[in-house]
Amino acid sequence: MAQSFSSDINLPEIVTEVTRAFQAYERALVSNDIAALNTMFWNSPLTLRYGTKELLYSHAEIARFRIERGPIDQRRTLRNTRITTFGRNFATANTEYLPANSDKIGRQSQTWVRLSEGWKIVSAHVSLMAP
Repeated sequence: MAQSFSSDINLPEIVTEVTRAFQAYERALVSNDIAALNTMFWNSPLTLRYGTKELLYSHAEIARFRIERGPIDQRRTLRNTRITTFGRNFATANTEYLPANSDKIGRQSQTWVRLSEGWKIVSAHVSLMAP
């Protein structure tokens, strides 16, 4: 059976907005701008982030994790980035990344929602694979 898709998927202007938000996140990550990273996540106890070694269940836990960990070498090369938008207020961003000076492959998934304060990450997952 053929699947029908809504014409609201990947509206060009919404893809552009989310791509800009995703790129701002990437710049903040690589430059260790912890304050900016924390503003990009929804400030809610419902926000979550599954990291390579941590399970964080709220904006407060995510912010505390970043502050306590402090700056680290986040240089990386992205590949196979996919941003998909659904309507005007919901999107996913998925990418693979190659950490600098490593042979591992990283994967990053983010769920973005447009809230009254703008596009925010409500859920994120980061993992590493051996080559």
